[in-house]
Amino acid sequence: MSRHITTLDAWLSLDELCNLGALPPDWVRARLRAGLLQSVAGEADECFDAAMLQRACRMASLERDFDAVPELAALVADLEDEISRLRARLQRLGWEDASETDAQ
Repeated sequence: MSRHITTLDAWLSLDELCNLGALPPDWVRARLRAGLLQSVAGEADECFDAAMLQRACRMASLERDFDAVPELAALVADLEDEISRLRARLQRLGWEDASETDAQ
């Protein structure tokens, strides 16, 4: 998906999530039931934020491109999120860009 949504204050309905991510509603609902995707806490059922849209798109891509089972796709998405958080933390602490170090 080439489109990036970065604001986390906009809620998406299931239909909006599916349209923006080109995801089938049954695919999303199956991952919701499995606990691999989550709707926004405290909001109506099937209400999502931008982070969940990005997670769903990443998981769908992993499942499609690498024939990954849903649980593995969710684990990889979790690990990628953690790497991003750690790199941001390193930058805040004044360390050099971790992605440049990885390339060396």
